[in-house]
Amino acid sequence: MEGANACTQSKGYLKDKFFRLKARRGHKRAAMAIAHKIIMSAYHMLAAGSPYEDLGDAYLDEIDKHHVAVNLVRRLERLGFQVTLEQKAA
Repeated sequence: MEGANACTQSKGYLKDKFFRLKARRGHKRAAMAIAHKIIMSAYHMLAAGSPYEDLGDAYLDEIDKHHVAVNLVRRLERLGFQVTLEQKAA
């Protein structure tokens, strides 16, 4: 559990995942979930003999961009803004 709390001070996937879970489930449950992720990652790294590769800060945002956009629009509308989205020209 201490390792999970230490992840909140670093950069990367685990920090982002922790704060997303904390918003929905609370600090203790999020810390336990991250501790479980650390243990499972360590097991798979030792079993496969592979090094740890962080997925990066934006990994969770890249998975489902539409979901992230909808949540951000909803937050801005709660703050009193009117939002319209356009797809960026490639």
